Amino acid sequence: MFGNSRIRREGQGVHNRDPVADLLRKLKASKTLQHITNITNTSKIMAPSLEDTSVSNGVDSYAKSPATRVVIPTPIHPTRSLQFLEKLNGEGNNTTHHPLQAKVKLRVGIVGAGLGGLSCAIALARRGHEVVVFEQATKLGEVGAGIQIPSNSARLLQSWGLEPFLGPHVVEPDGMTFRRWENGDPIGYTKLVPDFRENFKAPYYVVHRAHFHTALYERALELGVTVKVASRVEEYDTAAPSLKLANGEEFNADLIVAADGVKSAARKLVLGGKDAPVRSTGFAAYRATVDVEKMKADPELSWLLEKPSLNIWIGEDRHVMTYTIAAGKSFNMVLSHVDATDPLTWKPETAIPDMRREFSGWDSRLVKIINMIEKTIKWPLLSGPALKTWIAPGKKVLIMGDAAHAMVPYMSQGAAMAVEDGGALATVLSLIDDASEIPAALESFEKERIKRGGAMQQASLLNGKLWHFADGPEQRLRDESMRPEVEGRSFSWSANQWSDPVTQWWAYGYDAEEEMEIAWARDQESTKSY
Repeated sequence: MFGNSRIRREGQGVHNRDPVADLLRKLKASKTLQHITNITNTSKIMAPSLEDTSVSNGVDSYAKSPATRVVIPTPIHPTRSLQFLEKLNGEGNNTTHHPLQAKVKLRVGIVGAGLGGLSCAIALARRGHEVVVFEQATKLGEVGAGIQIPSNSARLLQSWGLEPFLGPHVVEPDGMTFRRWENGDPIGYTKLVPDFRENFKAPYYVVHRAHFHTALYERALELGVTVKVASRVEEYDTAAPSLKLANGEEFNADLIVAADGVKSAARKLVLGGKDAPVRSTGFAAYRATVDVEKMKADPELSWLLEKPSLNIWIGEDRHVMTYTIAAGKSFNMVLSHVDATDPLTWKPETAIPDMRREFSGWDSRLVKIINMIEKTIKWPLLSGPALKTWIAPGKKVLIMGDAAHAMVPYMSQGAAMAVEDGGALATVLSLIDDASEIPAALESFEKERIKRGGAMQQASLLNGKLWHFADGPEQRLRDESMRPEVEGRSFSWSANQWSDPVTQWWAYGYDAEEEMEIAWARDQESTKSY
């Protein structure tokens, strides 16, 4: 179910990494290298030349003799034209990637056993570190319904050995269809299967949050991670570093990672005593699920369940994202709308009628589904400000995940960024030769992840603009830009960021572990030059 490619993908015009050098790093460890000669400093790669194919008596003898090969110089321009060469390596299937083990085994405390904290614990433990996770709740669990696992996150999870735990619960949608608010007509489309697997060597999944969380928890335990519930952290000692719990217990470590969410207590400490809390975006979302059996019984709605897919209705100041979860047994809905009121004034008892009123007059089929919702929870949509640092004084305590870069869910990348954070941190810590290098490693991590997380925050907010135009010239031009996707025509750009080639490769082709290796090497080289 999961693939196992570790080759990074590049977004055209976004990165200047050399794709041939990327490929060769992997080929060095494969049998393909036996067919490549005269390679110096990964600057050249040999490939079959049709021009040099020998022909005898009118019969192509290419297959009867060793291939004549020509040198392909390393491109210095951004390109994906050599991606086809990945097939030389026989891109693998469902095997767990065995990571570089840390040279310096650390004792790490993680505060928060949510999706981000457990992901970080897995990433660290599989590289040989001792990891203890502290969770203030008395019982583990995730609130909410569906969540998306995009390819940039799935690629890491697959290599971390999540398949046995996550696989039975995920749904892999064929594609994502954008629909006009009033009638449901398709106005945009992103093909996910097989395109995302082929391009990014990882699937695009949707799953129930509880199933995702349980899978991470079970994999963490399998790797030897200790998870302590009812363990609220009251004090941080950034110099030691150490933690003091509400029950009086103290925990000393080499490193403390705070993955304590949007209301992070550690963030204030990291920022020198003055917090930078998350901000309201003026949007809220109703989250709910509908029994698929009810939908199957209605001919007007059953077509939505014929194959796994994401459907999103977009209109002025509102949108509704839908997909099946729980292995197709439940229909997940996220109904986003403008709402600048104080969440303290929201009344659970009026949530259902309030939600229905927000989408009155929309596509009658969508309204029919909304009327099937029996209970819902309304959430404010928040976004974090750009932080100047994620590392506390002393360079031994840091924040990550929503504590560092909370974002609206309009790119479906919030949890994925936390997974990337964990992968990047574990990677850079595996590259140090001595514990004294921890501060430098954290600084390198911070620089890379602030850049990536901040850009994803902005991409998410951009969708909040693109999807919510009132009917008018902007809306018509947006829909026109997405029309080729629906009609199956080629295109070079799109207002749909899931399909726009540059955005797509930047978002889903990014490999957090590999990018961290590059950043660390670059920073080390820069240090040597001074």
